[in-house]
Amino acid sequence: MGVRSILSKPLAQFVVGQQQKWMFRAAETQDQLQKKLVQKAKDTVFGRDHFLKDVRTYDDFKQAVPIRDYEDFKPYIEQIIDGQPNVLWPGSPLYFAKTSGTTSGTKYIPITADSIPNHINSARDALLNYVHESKNGSFLDHKLIFLSGSPVLDQKGPIATGRLSGIVNHHVPAYLRANQMPSYQTNCIDDWEEKLERIIDETIAQPMSLISGIPPWVQMYFDRIEARTGRKIKDVFPHLQVFVYGGVNFEPYRAKLFDSIGKRIDSVELYPASEGFLAYQDSQATTGLLLLLSSGIFFEFVPAEEYFDPNPTRLSIGQVELGKNYALIINNNAGLWGYSIGDTVRFVSINPYRIVVSGRIKHFISAFGEHVIGEEIEKALQYAMGRHPETEVVELTVAPVVSPGEGLPYHEWLIEFSRPPHNAAAFAHDLDQKLIQLNSYYQDLISGAILSPLKIRQLPANTFIKYMRSEGKLGGQNKMPRLSNDRKIADALLKMI
Repeated sequence: MGVRSILSKPLAQFVVGQQQKWMFRAAETQDQLQKKLVQKAKDTVFGRDHFLKDVRTYDDFKQAVPIRDYEDFKPYIEQIIDGQPNVLWPGSPLYFAKTSGTTSGTKYIPITADSIPNHINSARDALLNYVHESKNGSFLDHKLIFLSGSPVLDQKGPIATGRLSGIVNHHVPAYLRANQMPSYQTNCIDDWEEKLERIIDETIAQPMSLISGIPPWVQMYFDRIEARTGRKIKDVFPHLQVFVYGGVNFEPYRAKLFDSIGKRIDSVELYPASEGFLAYQDSQATTGLLLLLSSGIFFEFVPAEEYFDPNPTRLSIGQVELGKNYALIINNNAGLWGYSIGDTVRFVSINPYRIVVSGRIKHFISAFGEHVIGEEIEKALQYAMGRHPETEVVELTVAPVVSPGEGLPYHEWLIEFSRPPHNAAAFAHDLDQKLIQLNSYYQDLISGAILSPLKIRQLPANTFIKYMRSEGKLGGQNKMPRLSNDRKIADALLKMI
């Protein structure tokens, strides 16, 4: 047993003990944090514009701070880019996390000296929760691979700017840096496919024990290794114990990933975003991600069905209910206020507060009023794959076909299989029946002969990789949208064939 493994256990016990001080005092913790954030920011440009000095209660706060998306925040971001301090938060940000928006183009999300610990410590604490529960810290004694974006930073005005995963790479604790792979030089390569080959060169002979990354890109890494060696991953990396992931639902990828490894290993789910590290899986024995209520983020929740209303209901943590979908709104010590990050979440526990990410506010299909969301797509897929266990899915997206050449409109599921179902028609039927069960509006449209049952279009191998490459989003932290209300992505995919 190595030094890191030995030291991790008392540290894990301490972190979990500190966590328990706030996780069962959620409303009080968030109320105190909201007041602290307002007090610190009251003399900023934003604070003066919104009279934060007069805010005393949460009702006051809701009156003073409207819900915004990035477009509404742009004027404040532009002031920071122009070099003005004390705009959204005292001083100036340490970084801008650069991310792509579906409607706003490139977004520049501030990260401050006060908010950077949220990004760094939360990832650490997720692993320490795993160590505490499993009593296993041995993976820390071997090599850890992080498939992330480039750590190369540029400037936006006076602010260092880069992808979040690249920024975080500069803050990896010293005690882990000696274990970290790939090398800094390899991590700086922009071209994903070139970078992947170099990562394999560096890691293939190493005692790898943990891998972290978005599932489809980890799968791509495993596929390339298997192609080179002709061996399962467990034989290439016999010490491999833990898979850390975030950004997408793991379920569609689980069977293929574990088949590539050749055995099941433990997995730890994270919920990081450029706007903040929001939640993590704190237990292997429970469902959902522990919402981080004491890490510089004051959370608000808007019932998803009200999100586009002129004056939607805004709830604090003590007012949410189990099983309902909420749009997630954050206020944090990076200077984001009433900021809609675009995700919807659903609470699966309220003592403590654990969530699952159920979809994206703007990623849905409602061409006929069905309002099918990402969570329903993934549940239907999981059900059908359970009924057809031979099936392995590489990637998928769903789009409406509003005006087919003949017959009724329908939902088209564009799927790339690594192992297709033996009976494609039965697989499609099971998808459709589960979606009918999950969504009453979809059920009404099917039974009322407004829509015909969904149809699957099987895509050739590497179609999604070609599409992501064409969009400049191959690798790193980029994700494929599960569904959309138009044909833009679907038609672009079909052009890849």
